[in-house]
Amino acid sequence: MRFYLIAGEASGDLHGSNLMKSIKKIAPQTDFRYFGGDLMQAEGGTLVKHISTMAFMGFVEVVMNLRKIFRNLNEAKHDILAYRPDALILIDFPGFNLKIAEFAKANGIKVFYYISPKVWAWNQKRVLKIKRVVDYMLCILPFEVDFYKSWGMEVFYVGNPLMDAIESHTLNPNFAIENNLSEKPIVALLPGSRKQEIQKLLPEMIKTIKHFPDFQFVVAGAPNFNKEYYREFLAEAPVPIVFNSTYDLLKYSSAAVVASGTATLETALLHIPEVVVYKGNPLSIAIARMLIKINFISLVNLIMNKEVVKELIQNDVNEEKITNELTIILKNSSYRSEMLKNFQILSEKVGKIGASDKTASFIVKTMTANSNLK
Repeated sequence: MRFYLIAGEASGDLHGSNLMKSIKKIAPQTDFRYFGGDLMQAEGGTLVKHISTMAFMGFVEVVMNLRKIFRNLNEAKHDILAYRPDALILIDFPGFNLKIAEFAKANGIKVFYYISPKVWAWNQKRVLKIKRVVDYMLCILPFEVDFYKSWGMEVFYVGNPLMDAIESHTLNPNFAIENNLSEKPIVALLPGSRKQEIQKLLPEMIKTIKHFPDFQFVVAGAPNFNKEYYREFLAEAPVPIVFNSTYDLLKYSSAAVVASGTATLETALLHIPEVVVYKGNPLSIAIARMLIKINFISLVNLIMNKEVVKELIQNDVNEEKITNELTIILKNSSYRSEMLKNFQILSEKVGKIGASDKTASFIVKTMTANSNLK
């Protein structure tokens, strides 16, 4: 079988790599071609476009980079037609991937969409387009099944692949030594994987360090950047940066400051108390506030349907408020224990391991059945 996968950001690269690994266990001769990152590339096949050139956050940022986005879209379309896969596997990244799904459908290529676009958050009528251009929607959040059902669409819940990634991780006992860390307790800083996120969030995170002399702060570096890039933000505070070791960093941390996104859920599933931060272009935020129909921005609070972790958004992402929340997390034992208790409930809601294997099995069996029917 020949599969073409498209992931556009770091979380998609993670889930795409685990899915490729699971597909290879069932169908070892499968050939992969893809837009993805280092993790997917490590699983073999052919990398066509790296995620470092693809992810743009916010309405304004997307408009400013339309030429690059259209160039990437055209490259994907031409390459898909030249490769002619048995099926297309799209991983999240809806602004780009729904356009590719429409193109694939028009050209008679089966479309599996793994990790649903967050259509329940805004512009819910996009479900009508999804019904038209996606053959099989594979969801990873339990409430999405009922949402799609309310629109008359059958979807398949496979569990959350983050559980697989966390379960398969082996803790590095030499993490602190290898990264020249002191014996002080750690506060992890996760400023995101996109340039826009890092530029807006990391400076505010760094300002809080002086308020916690008994802790060491460590930055989780995104794989698409190097240490030189981060040094411009760390001139006044030479904070250690670690790459490709985010789970180790979190597991050894007492608390974390995390950019809104998949990492907020990962941090919670690892049972590390956190504060969530989000800061974007003011116009993008204004537009989002008019369109978005949800009460929270973090996956933790969305799944739990209540405020479990504090969300600091836009002007609230500042030295004072981050410092205040970190202080409560680190020093208020009842607040901390209540958060950890909610993280345990969250883990039970998200479900058991096996999402990657379940998704791979569904895709391979579906394609095999379709082949047998021809």
